[in-house]
Amino acid sequence: MIIEVNDAADERLNAFRWRERQLNTIAQRKAAQANNLESNGMFVAEGDLVVRRALEAGCKPSVVLCDPKCANEFAADVSKQGGITLSASADIRREVTGLGVPLDAIGVFHRPALRDAQSLIDSSTRLVILDCIDNPSNVGAIARSACALGWDAMLLDTTSSDPLTRRALRVSMGTTFHLPYARIADISTTLNQLASRGFAVVGMTLKHHSKQVEPMAQVRLEDTQPRALVLGSERQGLSDAALEACTILTNIPMAVGIDSLNVASATAIACYALK
Repeated sequence: MIIEVNDAADERLNAFRWRERQLNTIAQRKAAQANNLESNGMFVAEGDLVVRRALEAGCKPSVVLCDPKCANEFAADVSKQGGITLSASADIRREVTGLGVPLDAIGVFHRPALRDAQSLIDSSTRLVILDCIDNPSNVGAIARSACALGWDAMLLDTTSSDPLTRRALRVSMGTTFHLPYARIADISTTLNQLASRGFAVVGMTLKHHSKQVEPMAQVRLEDTQPRALVLGSERQGLSDAALEACTILTNIPMAVGIDSLNVASATAIACYALK
């Protein structure tokens, strides 16, 4: 069923006006993290490709707003999963979403249950671990590279950005739905656990005051050895706790006068080189 909307003030469009903190409040985030439960928060999928991938991944839609063509394409799947499909003109879609270019489709979805970090560790041999990466664009690009290059899962510390923010999902092109991820409470505890289980815990850093830092091309790992790639923020790099817990430190040699790559670009290279 498709409902045509002719008034931008229609209450069924309200969720598309909400900001990130209204979609997923602090209380909802804390409750979900504490109990490892499905949050009653929401996330927004922007664009027909991201909406399609959310539906394919089994995310439960609340409401999807489309142009007539996309409405016909998505209506059956949205209805089957308990959501409603709205169709509106480009002018209404532009006004409601605040986007200069009205998207063919934009959906508001219920957040899925948080994954358990230990279960991901137990089932993975290729892990990407984020330490204080608070830029959602970088988190989205990292998820896209990790997924494309066949890494199993992503673990994020509590200060790293939410992979389901609008910007992170948009940059990832929805590939986040195909890369399992979980939050970890203490990065050094997790890294030490991985090392004790035989993982090569590979941290990316420009330098270290006491440990050797190898150029990435010189890092040699057995194909059968599980590995974790650990990445830090662009300004501060890896935290001291993460650096101490890494079993290998590496970097990507730069041209003279250039000190580093964007962390998302560095992740793509590292995921390819270390896979």
